[in-house]
Parts: sequence; C-alpha cells; structure tokens
Amino acid sequence: MRILPFIAALLIACSGNGGGRAPKAALPADTPTQAGHSTLPRDTVTQSLSATALSMERQGMVNVQSVDPTIRVSLMYSRPDNFTGRVLYDDLREGYLHPKAAKALAMAQKRLKELRPELSLIIFDATRPMSIQQKMWNVVKGTSKNIYVSNPANGGGMHNYGMAVDISICRENGDTIPMGALVDHMSSLSHIDHEDVLVRTKRMTEEARANRQLLREVMAVGGFKPLRTEWWHFNLCTRAEAKRNYKVIR
Repeated sequence: MRILPFIAALLIACSGNGGGRAPKAALPADTPTQAGHSTLPRDTVTQSLSATALSMERQGMVNVQSVDPTIRVSLMYSRPDNFTGRVLYDDLREGYLHPKAAKALAMAQKRLKELRPELSLIIFDATRPMSIQQKMWNVVKGTSKNIYVSNPANGGGMHNYGMAVDISICRENGDTIPMGALVDHMSSLSHIDHEDVLVRTKRMTEEARANRQLLREVMAVGGFKPLRTEWWHFNLCTRAEAKRNYKVIR
C-alpha cells in the first residue's frame, strides 16, 4: 500500500501536460510573425545589431530599409567578389546612409516603381566607416587600383560621410539587369561619358545603355548625381559640401 502514492506520482510526472502530447515548442524570440514583424522587443533588436551597425546608428546614420523596406541590399564588401578580392565588412550586412540620403534614395525607388513596378534598386555599398576605408586603402595603395579609392589621409570620400551609394537595379528574384559591366568593374567599360562609343564598338549593348539611363533617371529624382568613371556610384552632394556640412563616419 505504501508504494501506491509513489507510483501515482510517477505516472503524473510522465504524463507531461496531461494530454499525452509533447508541449508545443516555443518560437525563437526573433521568429517573424505572419505580418512580417519581429516578435523581438525593440531593445533586444538594437542589441542584436552588429558592432559596426550600432556604431553607425550612434553617429546618426539610418538603415535604408527602415525608410523603404522595398530597397534591396547586398553589400559587396561583405563578400570577396569585389575589386579588392577581400572581405572588408566583417559584421555588416545592412545598408546605412545619412537620413537625408536615405530619404532621397526612397524617392528614387518610388520613381523606379512607378516606371517599372517589377524592378527595384539594390544597394551594393552605402555608408563606409573610415576604418573600413583604411582597410580598403591598405589593399590598393602602391597598386594601379589606388586611383579608385579615396586616401583616408586626405579626408576620405563621399561614402565616408554617408552621402554616396553604390547601386544598381534588380528584378524581383534579386538578379541585376544588364549594365554593360559588373558593379566594381574598374575599367573604361564602367565610364558613363562615352557609352555611345561602347555601343557602337559593340563593347556594350543598347539594352545595357538604356538600363544605365534608367538608373540615372530615377536617381536624379532623389537629387543624386553619377560619378563619371563608375556607372553604379552616385553622390547626393559635392565633397566640398560634405566636408562643410557633415561629419566623417568613423
């Protein structure tokens, strides 16, 4: 008779939730809901950002996708398939810009969607902290590629102020449309001042030229101006204006 309470207690412990079924597994804290929002508390979301992202937010930069979530981001310096051949962003995956530049880019995206709803802007580089600029310079200094990189000793470039973006256009599946040369291809194929010659000599297709013109058209709506030697690079202001009005991102 004395063992009956023990057996009853053992049976209750083994029955779990009383229905014979395993309890429903809890979702991870950051699992998106059906509405597409994270269940993570706001302060925890902040803590989950990388050190580089947190640093840029503290310096006043904003995540472009917080302004317009339809803009795609694929940072080329977080992978080795860029002109340096190295990973420069160890922990950054988001595209950050000065709030003024992020708002201007959202205007460009809106115009692109009006013209071609099936297409989207895709960011390959945005704000580049000066520490990353130094890493990039260390790779190219003393080589023929150093003409494409701003020397940090001279104040850096427009990316370092959050007022420049490297960008292209992609389809819904994320594939970029033809532009005559890949992003970060450092040669005359990337220059925008003699595209007619490139087409005439069959070094670039008419389709690619039209796509570049589309990119410049929508970026101009936001006030961005193209760089002559890089079809993918756009500045929102001049370097003199950036130095006068904005701070370098460290």
